Amino acid sequence: MKCDVLIVGAGPAGIFTALEMLKKNTKKKIVIVEKGQSVKNRKCPKNITKTCVNCKPYCHITTGFSGAGAFSDGKLSLSYEVGGDLPELIGSELAQETINYTDKIYLDFGADTHVEGLENTDEVKAIRKRAIKAGLKLVDCPIRHLGTEKAHGLYNDIEDYLITHGVEILFGYECTNIILQGNKCLGAHITDGKDTQDIFANSTIVATGRRGADWLEQLCTEHNIAHHPGTVDIGVRVEVRNEIMEKVNKVLYESKLIGYPKPFKNKVRTFCQNPGGFVSQENYDGGLAVVNGHSYKDLKSENTNLAILCSHNFSVPFNQPIAYAQKIGELTNMLASGHILVQRYGDILDGKRTWQNELALSNVKPTIPDAVAGDITAAMPYRSMINIINFIQAMDEVVPGFASSETLLYSPELKFYSNRIKMDETFNTNIENLHCLGDSSGWTRGLMMSSVMGVLMGRHLA
Repeated sequence: MKCDVLIVGAGPAGIFTALEMLKKNTKKKIVIVEKGQSVKNRKCPKNITKTCVNCKPYCHITTGFSGAGAFSDGKLSLSYEVGGDLPELIGSELAQETINYTDKIYLDFGADTHVEGLENTDEVKAIRKRAIKAGLKLVDCPIRHLGTEKAHGLYNDIEDYLITHGVEILFGYECTNIILQGNKCLGAHITDGKDTQDIFANSTIVATGRRGADWLEQLCTEHNIAHHPGTVDIGVRVEVRNEIMEKVNKVLYESKLIGYPKPFKNKVRTFCQNPGGFVSQENYDGGLAVVNGHSYKDLKSENTNLAILCSHNFSVPFNQPIAYAQKIGELTNMLASGHILVQRYGDILDGKRTWQNELALSNVKPTIPDAVAGDITAAMPYRSMINIINFIQAMDEVVPGFASSETLLYSPELKFYSNRIKMDETFNTNIENLHCLGDSSGWTRGLMMSSVMGVLMGRHLA
């Protein structure tokens, strides 16, 4: 097969590359290769079984059209200060301009017109004052919440639009490698598990998301694609009653707080806050189970969950941050017999494990039914655990009651951002005709910034 543009991965970065090319009236032939299925065929059986059945050959929550982010909480961060380090590459002004442009595209496809976090200025100031007192920074970021279930319909409409306008999407096909001739990329090898074929293209874009970060890292090593070790985030998902987060949820919807707690002073931050949300499980290759959070528009729980992530940057001689995080996840999975591990914050401070009957007596009822009560500290590295404990104590000054003994911590919450690919401002790698976009490139984190990267790539190619 031959085409003008080959996109590997149908997450936001790949989708918006094709979408912007169409908006620029391109005549180029675009082919998207996606390991998973179309939006309408992505279904997690856990809603019925109440327990993860470890779907094969991949998890429908992390794989398929629209990627992993759209099937978790579906939030669009509307500030260039949130979503990774892309502004370092393209400039903050262009990043914000493109966010505003991309946001309008989401609106055109049916995104909710309401934006969270724009009102209640005096209350925001009061929250910021408490954050400063606690040694934390509150990041202002308006949020457009798609909602997990509403995002399905929106991305389904985008999928239909792309197909209707001539974009060919090959579902169920996995890219095994790129095709090189000297220092020039000619396309990629793909397979559906039975047959293998080659697709030749003038431009090849790798946009495989966090799920494909490990694969891209191997690709970089094999073909000398210029990169350097990136950041890996290791942490927990915290769940509290809605009453505890009521004020913050109402004023900000998502409180993005950053701190550098003693003694290690690593960057620790909150991420993906879900008012009335549900803690969820995602499965990666090799059966690795990690925790995440969902937030629906209509269906609500009695709890709010959010991630607390500790950023780790490694230097010489170690250059395998993803493998490091995976080992921590595997050890945690081992303690929970392949499930998600949950522990009460008070039990961590008391140096004891949590028992299932203790959870049943708590005010905070777990929203993930098959989580296993146990001891997170038996698997979490000391440095990460101390950072998380001290950050939770600081959070308690901003949100009184956050550090309650009954607050639940789920593990492992891991974010694989891959090694950062070295590129110029138009996303050219040191391999001719090869571009890397989205979270797998190491430059973005989340739906909006990945979409922005796709828009800019689409303009360049169109």
